[in-house]
Amino acid sequence: MEEEQHVRVDHIPVFRVFFLSFVGLLVLPKLGLATPESASGMAAYFAIWGLITFVLFIASLKTIWALKLVLGLITLLLVLLAIGAQTGNATVTTVAGYEGLLTGFVTIYAGLAQVLNEVYGKTVAPVGG
Repeated sequence: MEEEQHVRVDHIPVFRVFFLSFVGLLVLPKLGLATPESASGMAAYFAIWGLITFVLFIASLKTIWALKLVLGLITLLLVLLAIGAQTGNATVTTVAGYEGLLTGFVTIYAGLAQVLNEVYGKTVAPVGG
């Protein structure tokens, strides 16, 4: 359980950095404080974050299935976004959008299930073991 907590706690700051940097890439150009990133630049950005997430996924292989699933889906999402940005293929980007929704639902389930299981001291919602 301690190892599982360690992986969970480690990945939270990583994704904070991702979201803050992503917002910066989108908002700063609109404020005139930076130039918009090229499609190739965005593809590289998503690919690098996909690689980071893949390493976290590998680290999660000894933890609960819910965390493995969340990190695996995030890795797939970032790969799809990188491909969509690089190719300009709207279909790939749309598929990435739906996959992002699935990732969000799975992440919400995993988080709430862990809270419920902890509060009730028993498995209320399964997350694996």
